[in-house]
Amino acid sequence: MAILGQTLARVLPSRPCRRTLGLITIWTCFCWVVFRVSNDDHLLTSYYQAEKVNMNTRELLGRIMTGKAENNTMSTPVTVGSTTESGEFNILEAVPYIDRSPKLSEADLVKKLQPQMPNLPIVYWQENKKKKVNKNSSCTKYPDIYDLHFNNKYWQVMETSNGTFHLYGAYLDVRSKNRLGPTVRILGMINRLEPKVKTFCQLWFSDSKEPVFSKVLEYKYIWYKKWGNYKQGLFQPYLLACQLPKTHWGKAPASVSIVENQCDTATINLRVIHNKPEGEKKKFAVCVKGMDFPDDDLSVRLVEWIELLNTLGADKIFLYNLEVHPNVTKVLDHYSSLGLVDVTPISLPGYQPNLPVLQHMYLKSKLNNKRQNELIPYNDCLYRNMYRYEYIALLDIDEVIMPIKHNNWADMMKEVITTSMKVKNETRASWNFRNVYFMDEMLDLHEPDHFKDIPPYLHMMQHVYRSANYTKPGQYVKCFHNPEKALILHNHFPLGCLGGVCTSYPVDTSLAHLQHYRQDCVSTLKKSCKNDFKSASVKDTTIWKWKDAVIGKTTEALQKLGFFGTPDNRNSVNSVLP
Repeated sequence: MAILGQTLARVLPSRPCRRTLGLITIWTCFCWVVFRVSNDDHLLTSYYQAEKVNMNTRELLGRIMTGKAENNTMSTPVTVGSTTESGEFNILEAVPYIDRSPKLSEADLVKKLQPQMPNLPIVYWQENKKKKVNKNSSCTKYPDIYDLHFNNKYWQVMETSNGTFHLYGAYLDVRSKNRLGPTVRILGMINRLEPKVKTFCQLWFSDSKEPVFSKVLEYKYIWYKKWGNYKQGLFQPYLLACQLPKTHWGKAPASVSIVENQCDTATINLRVIHNKPEGEKKKFAVCVKGMDFPDDDLSVRLVEWIELLNTLGADKIFLYNLEVHPNVTKVLDHYSSLGLVDVTPISLPGYQPNLPVLQHMYLKSKLNNKRQNELIPYNDCLYRNMYRYEYIALLDIDEVIMPIKHNNWADMMKEVITTSMKVKNETRASWNFRNVYFMDEMLDLHEPDHFKDIPPYLHMMQHVYRSANYTKPGQYVKCFHNPEKALILHNHFPLGCLGGVCTSYPVDTSLAHLQHYRQDCVSTLKKSCKNDFKSASVKDTTIWKWKDAVIGKTTEALQKLGFFGTPDNRNSVNSVLP
C-alpha cells in the first residue's frame, strides 16, 4: 500500500493544481451555455423579423393585386412587430391582413356583371324576377338566369329537334329601309345548313310580365357555299329575324328568347341591344375581328396604328379579343381609359377550343372555321353601332385606308360621295378601296440604313416602299360601309343589304387606297407574289403628311406606358411590362 500511495502521489497533480483545473472547466462550461443562449435569441429575433417582412410583403401584394393599394378600408390596421419593451413579437396580439371589404349585395353584383356579359339581360332579370305572372295569363314564364344554357361564357345554347343553336347577340333594327318594319335580329351559329326547324321569339318588354310571340321569319346565311366548309354538323354563321307586332311598334324589347315551341321554357335569353347615339351621330367607327396573337408582341405597332387612325378621323375603334400578348393588353387598357377604343372579349362557340394555346393552333390550322367565326364580331360591331356612326370600316391592325389628296377621312369621303353620285344618283351600301402591299423587304432593299429622322420603332412611317401594282379590282378590298343599308357584313364586302341588291362604289386610287403592311402576300397569291407584287416597287410617302403628329403622339404614349423602360432593362428583348 505504501508503494501504491507513493505512485499516485507522483502521477496526480497537487491539490492547488486540481482546484485551478476544476475552475477552468466550470468557466468553460458557463461560457458555452451563455454563447448558446445568445445565439438562439438571435435566431429567434431573425425569425420574427423575417416573418414581419413576409407579412408586410403579402399585404402589399394583396393590395396591388386588388387595385386598392391606397384603400385603408381593405383591412383592419394593426402594428405587426414589437409589442413588448424587449422587442419580442407577440403572436397572440397580432391581427393578420385579410380583405375585410363588405360583401356586395345582389344588386351590386348585377351591376358588376352586366359589362362583362353585355348580351345578358341581367339587370332586367334582377328587377323583374320577383314579379308573379297570373295563372292562365301566359303559357310560359320569364326564364330564370340560372336556367339558361351557357357555352364558353358569351354564348347561349338551345337544342332543337333539328340542330343546335349557339346565339351571341340580339339587336333592335328600326332602320327606315328595313322592309320588315321594327325587327329583332339575332346573331349566332347553327350546326345546320339551311335550317328548316320552325322557331319562335318570345319578346319580353319592361312594362309587361308576359311575352309577345313572333315567328322567326328567316335564317340569313352569312357565308357563300363556294368558300368551303359547307357541311352539315359544322357551325355556320346566321342572322335570324323576328318582327315586332304592330301593337308594339315604337317600343324596344328588353330581351328575347328563342324556342322551338311557342310555350317552351327558354334556355336562351338575350338582351336586345338598341344603342342610340349620344348627341349627334359620329362619323367613323372601325371594327377589328377577334385578335389572336398570344405570343406576338405587337404592342408598339398597335400604338402607331391607333394613333394614325385617330389622326385620320376614327372616332372610336372597336376590337374583339380572343387572346393577346400581355403588352398588347396594357396598350388596349390605356386607350380604353381614354375612350379611343372599346375592347370586347369573345370566345369560340360549341366544341371549338378556347384553351389559350390550343385555340391559336386551331385557328391557324382551320382557316375556313376561323373566317366563319370572324363574321360574328364583324356583324355584332355593325349592329351595336349602326345608329351611332355614319361609316363603319372593318380593318385589320396592319391595314389603313389612306387618303391621297385629303388630310382626313371626312374630307376624303365628301369627294368620294360627290364623285359616286355623278356616276349614279343613289346612296351606296359601301365604298371600297383597292389593296396595295407595303412589304417588309422593300424598305431593306431601297433603304438599308432606314430613315434616320424617323424612330426605328415606327413600322408604317419607316415602310414607305410599296408594290407598283395593286391587287385586282374587287379583290382584297376594304370598305367604308353604310350602316343605314348594310344587313350582313363580310370582311371585304356586304353580303346582304336592306332594300335589295348591295351596291359598292370602287374609289379611284387617285383619292385613296388600302395600305396593307405585310411580310408576304396572302396565301392565295403566294405563287404570283414575286412576279406581280415584289418585282416592282415604288416609294410612296403619303403617310408622311401625318408624320410629326403620329411620331409625337406615339412616342408620348409609349413613354407613358413605360415601353422605353430604364437604362437597366432598355435593351431587353423579352420584356413584359409590369
